[in-house]
Amino acid sequence: MKKRSARAKFHQLWGGRFAAAPHPSLEAVNRSIDVDFRLWPHDINLSKAWATALVGARVLSRVEATRIQRGLDRVARRIRSGNKPIRTDEDVHTMIDRLLHDESGSVASRLHTGRSRNDQVATASRLLVMHELDAVTQLVEELQRTCHKRAAGLLDAIMPAYTHMQRAQPVSAAHWMLSHFWALDRDRVRLQAARVSAGVMPLGSGAIAGSAFRVNRTRLAKTLGFHSISPNSIDAVGDRDFMADALYALTGLATHLSRLAEDLILFGSSEFGFVRFADAFSTGSSMMPQKRNPDALELARSSPARIGGDLFTLLVMLKGTPSGYNKDFQEDKRALFDALDAITLLLPAVSGSVRTLRFDRARMRAAVSSSMMATDLADYLVRRRVTFREAHGAVGSLVRQAELAQVELDMLGASVFRSAHPLFASAARRELNAESSLSHREIPGGTGPRAVRTQLAQAAKRVRKSR
Repeated sequence: MKKRSARAKFHQLWGGRFAAAPHPSLEAVNRSIDVDFRLWPHDINLSKAWATALVGARVLSRVEATRIQRGLDRVARRIRSGNKPIRTDEDVHTMIDRLLHDESGSVASRLHTGRSRNDQVATASRLLVMHELDAVTQLVEELQRTCHKRAAGLLDAIMPAYTHMQRAQPVSAAHWMLSHFWALDRDRVRLQAARVSAGVMPLGSGAIAGSAFRVNRTRLAKTLGFHSISPNSIDAVGDRDFMADALYALTGLATHLSRLAEDLILFGSSEFGFVRFADAFSTGSSMMPQKRNPDALELARSSPARIGGDLFTLLVMLKGTPSGYNKDFQEDKRALFDALDAITLLLPAVSGSVRTLRFDRARMRAAVSSSMMATDLADYLVRRRVTFREAHGAVGSLVRQAELAQVELDMLGASVFRSAHPLFASAARRELNAESSLSHREIPGGTGPRAVRTQLAQAAKRVRKSR
């Protein structure tokens, strides 16, 4: 009897069949409230909705449900005002249940009828993912708008494009900026798809076999903002695919932020000098007074390692679990929340870095050399009915001669051009002009001036549609 009274002083959602309190070492490892505490607003919302559903199932009277819901509102105010967990609060659900008993009395004990923490935590987690992905999507859209605005201001700027980190062909700087816009647009679509994945309601699945009380799950799902209900209770309490979908979308987003950051870090180096970072988004060196370091971008560059690690953590955890709910799932939120927190911190810093960049148009244009128009020379011959393979070989010989003479292509004499191929006329030299090169590429998706303006308009529509 003494052992039972020792357990009775703890507020728990379980324990009737146990004669002794948990060992402190079990309590320590079993306690998850340091991680799942942030689920509290969603747990309260789903609990208020569950109380209404229990009225429909004739478990609660309307008066009882109202007392519970008002009590939950007071619990929310207490938590919002800074009420903290106590040592015996195993998780956020236990804490809310304890506070609800303080606020509403014994009627609070009826709220858990027909549900389990298994479907409760799955539902709260899905609600959080939907809410958080909406917030991340808004931050992505803000970065997209920033990229779009910067691209609109770079329509008249020309820069080298790179393959294998070697200068390749001239492009509009707006075209380069928009290349990152479209990558972010794919991220936005994946985030929205992950939100849809999370929008299936497991509440009503109970521990594993479904609730024994005929709650209206369809109405409950609509109340909570889900688009559908789970079709199988075993799958519902053990499904964490929606978290994997969210983490995959976040990993892809982090990867694209990393690529944008790497471009800008390179372009901001003294060797390139295409951009200059604003003071507000730069840091200095503790030793070298001249340094201007793009720390926000460097942290963005490293972010896929952390966020991709969170995705891998979840996948490996899921791989070893049998069907139904398992305590392993206590760790799922640690990975999810870490990724959400990391990306939420990064996006505003990356947006600010891009928004405040200063582009050096003259430096970018000076980096475009005539040898980068070698393909345009080959295309010139193709327009004169030479096969591309033959044209490629002829221009390749010109490039080789220019390299041996250590000069640019436009410095080779007319006789050298004719010796490479007899169809090279004096007009061929006009192909060694960056503006001419861009003008040939008016194909949709190309870097021609009209094509880029069209692309800019398409991007503007995407931004408006997302808003």
